[in-house]
Amino acid sequence: MSTKMMRQYCLLPAAGDQLIKTAMEKLGLSARAYDRILKVSRTIADLEASEDIKVEHLAEAIQYRGLDKENWAG
Repeated sequence: MSTKMMRQYCLLPAAGDQLIKTAMEKLGLSARAYDRILKVSRTIADLEASEDIKVEHLAEAIQYRGLDKENWAG
């Protein structure tokens, strides 16, 4: 998914925007991780047949990212 498509299809509610900003700070995530979280959130929303990304979808994607980061740390 291109950046242009992400801006169109990965819109976050205000609470979701605050959640991802907090996660970025606390988990020390990069801009690339931000993009990946948005893409995973969009996929989760699609699997639930949701037109919009909800805070729950975003929280689940952040959780997966945290697990991924732990596995790399070993």
